[in-house]
Amino acid sequence: MNIQTVEQNNQKIAIVRGEKLLIADVQSALDLIATVRYETGGDRIVLHQEAVHPDFFELKTRLAGEVLQKFINYGAKLTIVGDFSLYDSKSLRDFIYESNQGKDIFFVNREEEAIARLAHA
Repeated sequence: MNIQTVEQNNQKIAIVRGEKLLIADVQSALDLIATVRYETGGDRIVLHQEAVHPDFFELKTRLAGEVLQKFINYGAKLTIVGDFSLYDSKSLRDFIYESNQGKDIFFVNREEEAIARLAHA
């Protein structure tokens, strides 16, 4: 795992990259939050879609809800960067829309937008 830290609007934002899945289950999400806090002192995380298990985007697995609840519970903010048009699920589109209206979890197309969202969340 490679963590690059940027600072914008007085917020530390961790851009996390890796060769393997970084979120495959609830425990790996908790490990990610802990690692980012330890290495950067921050709690705002940018993660690319490829680092998240595909089951996350199948809402019937409940993985997204369980993982995102951990981010909320631990006061961490997450933006996932990717092309979400690949999914034709109306419930997933609605989930993404609702998440993007909040202040903790975002789904965006570009890394720059992810940083901007987290800097002002």
